[in-house]
Amino acid sequence: VVGGSGAVNGGYFCRALPTDIDRWGLDGWAWDDVLPHFRAIENDLDFDGPLHGSDGPIRVRRVAEFDGCTAAFVDSAREAGFGWIDDLNGAAPERPLPPGVGAVPLNIDGGTRVGPGGAFLEPALERANLELLTDTRAVRLRFTGGRVTGVDVLGPDGAATLTADRVVLCAGAIASAQLLMCSGIGPQQVLRDAGVATTVDLPVGVDTVDHPEWVLPVSWPPTHDVPPLEAVLITSDGLEIRPYTAGFGAMMTGRRDDPADQPHLGVTLVRPTARGRVAIASADPGVAPVIEYRYDSAPADVELLRSGTQLARELAGATVQSEASWSTSQHLCGTARMGVVTDTRCRVQGVQNLWVVDGSILPEIPSRGPHATIVMAAHRAAEFIS
Repeated sequence: VVGGSGAVNGGYFCRALPTDIDRWGLDGWAWDDVLPHFRAIENDLDFDGPLHGSDGPIRVRRVAEFDGCTAAFVDSAREAGFGWIDDLNGAAPERPLPPGVGAVPLNIDGGTRVGPGGAFLEPALERANLELLTDTRAVRLRFTGGRVTGVDVLGPDGAATLTADRVVLCAGAIASAQLLMCSGIGPQQVLRDAGVATTVDLPVGVDTVDHPEWVLPVSWPPTHDVPPLEAVLITSDGLEIRPYTAGFGAMMTGRRDDPADQPHLGVTLVRPTARGRVAIASADPGVAPVIEYRYDSAPADVELLRSGTQLARELAGATVQSEASWSTSQHLCGTARMGVVTDTRCRVQGVQNLWVVDGSILPEIPSRGPHATIVMAAHRAAEFIS
């Protein structure tokens, strides 16, 4: 599959809020700087005006009419006093979103997902200066002095070295961090323990952040041929309650034999304080890195998840089948944060000719799923790198 996690996620395309961007506190990344890029990447088929784009390559659509478990959840939230939010991507600095329930902006239209791979890469494949190598993994960076000159890769034909005057890592928050550390860019002690010589001592993989999620199984009947998440409830204390029609595996395969692919409620903490880490365990890039989420290291986070789960139980009523269990939204961010590991132009500090452009660079996790924000950041970074 080409296109990264944007090719296999739930199609949720909510933007970071203006307050999220403000927390970054980075020159060149204020709301007025990023809004043009949010607009440029999208063609919002439901809303127009100064907040939305109409000619970008990613079509954004919301479900107009709910049925089944989504309809039941939305009705229950409205009866509990939560208002309806017309546009979850409609926040502005002067007009923050209130708590409430609303339809999820989806990069799915007519049953077809349009992710970054299809929107940006596929149309460019005929360019003479572009070659796409599939089934090929970058395993180590090549240096000449303090300059990155290429990458070692493993592909169908074995090992090879690719040279370039600019190297941009877009392997995701875990794999980009692993590639940096296996190449000698990372925390000195972590590298020493793994048997890697330090080229640049930087806090790669330090203070990572993710959206912890508690899952409640429910007895809702499956709703077929719909996105796995059509609406969400947002609360004033930083929770997002998600009535999943199915798991993401069912979205990809259509199968429902895994319990994780049945309808369930997710209670997600979107502004967590807990921080984790990603660290290499070996100099061998074939050895998986250590990932420590540490979700339960912040008691206040756990208490918020507990209170959100109680609210979810009240909304779902007798359909809840068992106690909540720990899970993840799979939104890990911040392994190569801008302002710390990378500068505000996404360049890795301490070396030349090396950029990171993926979820690794987000200084703080958005209080929404990060996909749309990562695509925005990539669109902005293209200005710096070209």
